[in-house]
Amino acid sequence: MDKSLEKQLIQWLNLHKKSCGFFLNLTVLFGLLTGFALMLQAYLLATILQGIIIDELPKSAFTNEFIYLIILIPIRALLAFARERSSFEAGKRLRLQIRKAVLDKLSELGPAFIKGKPAGSWASIVLEQIEDLQDFYARYLPQMLLAGFIPLCILIVVFPLNWTAGLILLTTAPLIPLFMILVGQGAAEANRKNFSALAQLSGHFMDRLKGLKTLKLFNRGDAEVKEIASASESFRTRTMSVLRLAFLSSAVLEFFSAISIAILAIYFGFSFLGHLNFGHYGQAISLFTGLFILMLAPEFYQPLRDMGTHYHAKAQAIGAAQELKALLDYEVIDYQVKGKTSDKKTVEEIDWKKPIELQASQLRVYSHDGIQLVGPLSFTLKKGQQIALVGPSGSGKTSLLNALLGFLPYQGSLKINGIELNQINKAQWYQHVAWLGQDPQLFHGSIRENVTMGNTNISPQQVEDCLQKAMILDFVNKQPLGLDHTIGEQMAGLSVGQAQRIALARALAQDAQLFLLDEPTASLDQHSEQAVFSTLRDATAQSASLMVTHRLDQLQQMQHILVLDNGLIVQQGNFTELNQREGLFKKMQQDDLENDITDNTNSTRPQEINS
Repeated sequence: MDKSLEKQLIQWLNLHKKSCGFFLNLTVLFGLLTGFALMLQAYLLATILQGIIIDELPKSAFTNEFIYLIILIPIRALLAFARERSSFEAGKRLRLQIRKAVLDKLSELGPAFIKGKPAGSWASIVLEQIEDLQDFYARYLPQMLLAGFIPLCILIVVFPLNWTAGLILLTTAPLIPLFMILVGQGAAEANRKNFSALAQLSGHFMDRLKGLKTLKLFNRGDAEVKEIASASESFRTRTMSVLRLAFLSSAVLEFFSAISIAILAIYFGFSFLGHLNFGHYGQAISLFTGLFILMLAPEFYQPLRDMGTHYHAKAQAIGAAQELKALLDYEVIDYQVKGKTSDKKTVEEIDWKKPIELQASQLRVYSHDGIQLVGPLSFTLKKGQQIALVGPSGSGKTSLLNALLGFLPYQGSLKINGIELNQINKAQWYQHVAWLGQDPQLFHGSIRENVTMGNTNISPQQVEDCLQKAMILDFVNKQPLGLDHTIGEQMAGLSVGQAQRIALARALAQDAQLFLLDEPTASLDQHSEQAVFSTLRDATAQSASLMVTHRLDQLQQMQHILVLDNGLIVQQGNFTELNQREGLFKKMQQDDLENDITDNTNSTRPQEINS
């Protein structure tokens, strides 16, 4: 990973420390108190052993020391527990804040942006990568402070007792972080590649799982098994690389810590034997001094070793932060004012009691990457008006609907009752818009919950009326629980047509002034399609509607038709006018007629052969 990028990611991680609240400082405080308790415990033990072994004092002379020692045991346990709880709370608050920011950002960018990645990749970002920030804030950051404070306090205590021991500790201490850095240089890059492999595997597996029936139908099962196995092997290899670095780091830190303590033990051993006579300020080295410093030595290196252990958490967090930072820093360009972003745009108030009137003038719709998808377009949509959008695939119909929903940036003018759409409060705008897409999205819950979407003002009778209009009430009544029948994950237990009808009932249940419909009958048979078209015409008679459809034979009742090609309106008018005029609309009708004849011929041919 580039050093400048790594530095930016570390700065980004540090900026979010405030999300942990005071729990981060509380973790450091409990860690310091634990260190002081260990120092006091070592002092009491060294005092007792010096008095009993060397000074030959009775055990009763150290009653207070024994009492303090017994009291320190539960105190240390409580401090350790408090430190763990506060560190977990710090990490939890950070994760909640980051996850909320990610979900808010995805909500702001909308489905048009989200569909740019597989669902499994987003799941990896929202779940796995955010979770991998926990140890960085809960353990690594507090340990960095403790690795500086606790060894410094121990040195302050040790140097007045024996300057040689203090010098040994001071000299060998940098070896641990030095080798920690050397070993951990490639850890961040390894983690970044690991997250990339995980996101690829998650997205690949989720997409194949959703399309399992199609894969079986086209006999692609074996080939996809091999691809999943290849992606899994890549992820396994990268995971083992990360673990190898982690284990190597721990082994190196343990080795140098053991060597440093051994040097200190050798010094005191030879000093007690009389072979070394320096470091004690001209006084004989007592058993108290030797035991006290030797008991403090492991605690001197322990914070440094812990920091080395948690250094892996830093590398893990840097790897996770790359995609999180890119997502949260992503800004939608405001094409109304070139080169500027839309994060500080003022919100205008609109009188929602008035009928909605939509006016588009020289409208150009762009992707999030700045590619023009549609435009320039100019049209008007008023209350009671029904407009159909037709055109070949890729002509920009769905992109125009996404712009009307506020999911794509635009240039030009797109006004709602005289106010630009990008200046209107989106939450209020969505309350007055009903949207029905060609890919119905139902949630795990009851049919009633999927229709009402949390609106408690919709009565059960109104729900049934909407289901009746959508021609799905008979199916609901056949279920043992009726309206409380549970829809499973990924719409389990429903056909695509049934899911489309329930989604239609949900749209009808809203008190909407504008209906945006994207192939609302795509998954219905011909009889149901005609009935649903009739229902939609009745439902939108007192509102405005803009419908994308490929069924040209159902457009006789539409008041106005816009024909799009390559993002431009090439024809417009009612059905009769367009049918009498040479152009794309008439050509599309002829193509549909030829396809219907071919389909009918193919469907009757087996019967002719059998006869």
